[in-house]
Amino acid sequence: MVVDSEHPSESSPSEVMAQLLDGFALSQALFVLAEAGVATVLEREGPQTVAALAERTQSDPGALGRLIRSLAPHGVFRTDGDRVAVTALGATLSEHHPQSVHSVAVGSMDLHYRAFAELRHTLRTGEPAATRYFGEPYFDWIATDPARAKLFGEAMTAFGTMRAGMFDGYRLPPGRTIADLGASDGSLLVDLLLRDHQLDRRGIVFDLPTTVESARPVLAAAGVADRVDLVAGDFFEAVPSADIYLLSWILHDWSDADSRRILTSIASAAPPHARLLVVEQIVPAGDDPHPTKKFDLTMLGILGGKERSEQEYRELLDSGGFAVDRVVPTSGPFVIIEATRRDAASDRP
Repeated sequence: MVVDSEHPSESSPSEVMAQLLDGFALSQALFVLAEAGVATVLEREGPQTVAALAERTQSDPGALGRLIRSLAPHGVFRTDGDRVAVTALGATLSEHHPQSVHSVAVGSMDLHYRAFAELRHTLRTGEPAATRYFGEPYFDWIATDPARAKLFGEAMTAFGTMRAGMFDGYRLPPGRTIADLGASDGSLLVDLLLRDHQLDRRGIVFDLPTTVESARPVLAAAGVADRVDLVAGDFFEAVPSADIYLLSWILHDWSDADSRRILTSIASAAPPHARLLVVEQIVPAGDDPHPTKKFDLTMLGILGGKERSEQEYRELLDSGGFAVDRVVPTSGPFVIIEATRRDAASDRP
């Protein structure tokens, strides 16, 4: 929804609330047009008539025109008579845009949207709506279908654009091996290794057996395949030994109890000198807009995890066996929380 903050008096509170309540229809319109490839065609081929665009995307011309008309006031499309162009905002729904969120849109439609129908259940019980809707925990449901798991992985990779440039100016702590836990396709580990000053540093991509192989082509394309080992496993059970552990956008997926299980698993495998890097967004105090407040709604309804304040992360890490050394801000919405195993923290340099 686009609200004109410069002219708040033009809409009454009830009108603004009505727009908020209609958000589900707006998001679904974005989902289906992204899946149909409307933005992809317009970004690559330029403005089209609605009729031509309908033929290219196998859509009904009347329905397509009305969907475009409903989204144009929100800055997604620009129309001139019967011709349609995609705006800079709408172009991010193209599959080929450098900051594409196409897979996020399609993934949200197939993996999130329907489950939120059970949010009433979450309010009453605290159980994620997705668990109620799918009949099993969300990640278990994802893993039962390879196509579903692929779609989820693509959406997570797209979200990775939010972390672009995050490590600018950052230097890894000392250590020969860095293990990226829950690494997905290994893109973040590749970024760290390519900008690292320690050229003999090795990496470990650690993820579930159904996921870890997706890193192989990414590592090969970056030229670091000979420096990285692929290790399949479950970070709730055990993780490999390493000098540095990376948990990037992982802990927010899980409840405090489950997060402690992950941290305890790391603490059990980590040598005394090891460092833990937790990359997360921090929820600020107050009512000002912040991405974490939107993501927290997804955590509540889908995963049962939560976005946390800095103090909450400090307390969580302490309960899992780690002492926070410092919190490093980045150029984006993320911070890097550096920590040491608590029983070894007094001996760190």
